[in-house]
Amino acid sequence: MTRLSFILLCVLPISAVQIIAADASQAAESAHRELWRRFIDKYGIMIDFADMDGNVSLPTPEECKAGKPNALGWWAPIENGAMFNGLYMDAAVNRWKRTKSAEDAAKARKLMEGLLLLNSISEVKGFVGRGVSTDGKSHYPMGSNDQTMPWFLGLWRYWESDIATAAEKTRIAKHLVETAEEVVRLGWQMPAEEPFKVRGSFNGFHFEEAARMLFTMKMLHRVTGDEKWRTMYLAELEKRGGEKQLSKREICVGGMVFWYSRNHNWTSCAAVGGLRGLWELETDAALKADFAQGLVASAKLATEWLSLAQQFDNADTSRFEMDWRVMNAEWKPQQTEHEAVALAQAQLKNFMKLAPRRGKETAFIREPTAAAWIVTLLPDAALLQQHAAEVEQVIAHYDYTKLYYSQFFWVEMAWERLRQQDIR
Repeated sequence: MTRLSFILLCVLPISAVQIIAADASQAAESAHRELWRRFIDKYGIMIDFADMDGNVSLPTPEECKAGKPNALGWWAPIENGAMFNGLYMDAAVNRWKRTKSAEDAAKARKLMEGLLLLNSISEVKGFVGRGVSTDGKSHYPMGSNDQTMPWFLGLWRYWESDIATAAEKTRIAKHLVETAEEVVRLGWQMPAEEPFKVRGSFNGFHFEEAARMLFTMKMLHRVTGDEKWRTMYLAELEKRGGEKQLSKREICVGGMVFWYSRNHNWTSCAAVGGLRGLWELETDAALKADFAQGLVASAKLATEWLSLAQQFDNADTSRFEMDWRVMNAEWKPQQTEHEAVALAQAQLKNFMKLAPRRGKETAFIREPTAAAWIVTLLPDAALLQQHAAEVEQVIAHYDYTKLYYSQFFWVEMAWERLRQQDIR
């Protein structure tokens, strides 16, 4: 238990904790309204940012083809559609389980159709796009491992739910199998369009790579019943590598680890979601216990970043800068992933000087809200209870009607998981 959660549970009177929960309930509902009012496009795909009326200028087909502002689509409003849709499906499905309403089922179905669309917009087999342009098809030429893992996770969550019809399950399974088969053919790299060919991988010995690959294999065995996926999964568990020569099973026991920056809950959370999926799907008691241990370790690390939420000032009026095209002043053609990344990083460095509000929302909203969801993936309800008040403080902190980025959607995911566990 973190120090803050201990204080909340042991010092605050029960009535104060109940007030926090009530505030979190209202805040989560506000977040839900804003997401569906401003950030889900007509194709059922979550966009990255919009103004307070839901207005945003999408990249044109010509800009996507040219790779503007960059070929990765970084910092554009359609940067993270596959990632955000796939993750947010967790909230959509759990909300429907709670309400059983036709409206909530329709919302989950719309997200599912958006995910399938993103796998249908390219002639490159197995390609998972980030988002779509004004024509509902044009897109940037590179996805990523960070986009594809949530895509797998979200479609699996929908496939497992009672919302999915038999026909939908068949469609989803076809997309999952074809994409996974191509990823495997490419050595667990993600397909990309010319001239880039691939971008990102599930193959390696960081926690994120191990959890992503193992989940994909286990999930495909569940969806297809094909024993080849189970055979691959069992063999992969025991493979060793990395600096410490750990097996992938041991890496999962250790849980989430930050390695490319001081924290990155927002990109690591998909792997933790995959680890939760492994725990749910696993029937071997010893393996299931190992995955549970990894979830506990991940939640422990995530709790260290929940307090970042309190650093966000809801009254902040610093500039967000909706006109992302100012970055095109630095644009130049890109023929390799390295060139695209270098351009995007240079663009961001200068853009943040014009748009300080962006950095505040990513640092003090995106990180702690993603961390909050990671905590609620704990399989032990009693352990989750110890952190509930702290998570609810994060959820209750923000005024969602005044946020430009959609990257607060994790609060609804965390809230629905708290409700699922009957924490309050």
